[in-house]
Amino acid sequence: MKPNDIPLAPRRRPVQARSTVTVEAIFEASIQVLRSDGLEKFNTTRVAARAGVSVGSLYQYYPNKQSLLAAVLENHLLRVTGKVEAACAQIRGAPAPDVGEAIAIAYFNAKIDRADVSSALYAVAAMVDSRALLDSMRGRIRSAVVAALPADIVQPVLVTETLMGALNGPLQGWLEGELSADRLDAMRQQLVRLARAYLS
Repeated sequence: MKPNDIPLAPRRRPVQARSTVTVEAIFEASIQVLRSDGLEKFNTTRVAARAGVSVGSLYQYYPNKQSLLAAVLENHLLRVTGKVEAACAQIRGAPAPDVGEAIAIAYFNAKIDRADVSSALYAVAAMVDSRALLDSMRGRIRSAVVAALPADIVQPVLVTETLMGALNGPLQGWLEGELSADRLDAMRQQLVRLARAYLS
């Protein structure tokens, strides 16, 4: 079977509360295994043992490690997207610099809130075919930011894409190890200044 032919979709989605708890435990265990053992040694047996479930229980949801990794990545990206969307909805109608600050803080916090997850999943995005998922996330964030911008902003889509690119670049550098964790607070302050100035 070719890598592109490996099924990435989960076998089934959790519906009952107990199933949801099981899947959350599997996701958290996946992050722990990625951080402790790395992507090369990541497998469903280690995840199941860390989550306290049987391999059979894990396979009820995810038929292979690729589908599990794709699901963990999707869960993380949806959380980041949801936090930015919520911030945009709350700040809508405010002056442009305030909108920029709120977006910068929300995006930064969403990425750093679970820094262990962001760093652990950075390599996963390259391993699984995440293009459609990433495009969907970017599209949702773009729509939310455009809707939050004041009506007098010229070319709001271009402005949004430029702003999000400027915010993402330093965070990308941090994920790639170009910036130490003790400088994150300084980065946050600089990103807020950047966003406010750009939308002034």
